Amino acid sequence: MKKPFARYLAESERTYNYRIKVVGDVPAGFFKQLKAKCNQFDIVKMSDAKTAPVRRAVPDFPAFPNQPMSLVDVEFRYPAIEPQIKQLAQLLGLDPNRIVMMTTPYEQSMDEEAAKIESQNKDLLDDPTYPADDAQQRALKKDYSTGPYDHVVLKNAYRSNFTVAGGKTPAAKTTNELPMGNKSPMTTIKRQPKPATGANPRG
Repeated sequence: MKKPFARYLAESERTYNYRIKVVGDVPAGFFKQLKAKCNQFDIVKMSDAKTAPVRRAVPDFPAFPNQPMSLVDVEFRYPAIEPQIKQLAQLLGLDPNRIVMMTTPYEQSMDEEAAKIESQNKDLLDDPTYPADDAQQRALKKDYSTGPYDHVVLKNAYRSNFTVAGGKTPAAKTTNELPMGNKSPMTTIKRQPKPATGANPRG
């Protein structure tokens, strides 16, 4: 059964959108050279590189903190996978661990989720009805911010003097507190009579 012409047309016009990210300083002309290497995927378009400011932690690159990040959005007529892009980057002299590629819809969904979480956290902190810290929370906050050797638990400030139902259990006595006798326990032992023998017929 032949496919309708409209289906052929739709399949021929389908494109694949990705976002390529590079962490750290990017060599001059890198993205131009990468674009030339990506011609094998029949590039529809490739955006200019955008640079994000230096961040203490880069989500896609946990092994490269305090680094800037550059990204480009690309559209191909043929699908690509991340290992292919890493290999092309390596051919251009870039550490393949410094480059990632994800689909644009996935990236957009992650950006939207991050923005939503940030908004929720901001609204929570700015909420005037949010209850203030009580005395215990203030004490814990003070303890958390103190020096490593000044925590309450290290100073043995916590005590386990708890009262349970039925009253307190009396303290256990040591052997030094028990009454001491003046008789040997051997003097109260009754021995069995010895059996009779030829030398001792009475036992």
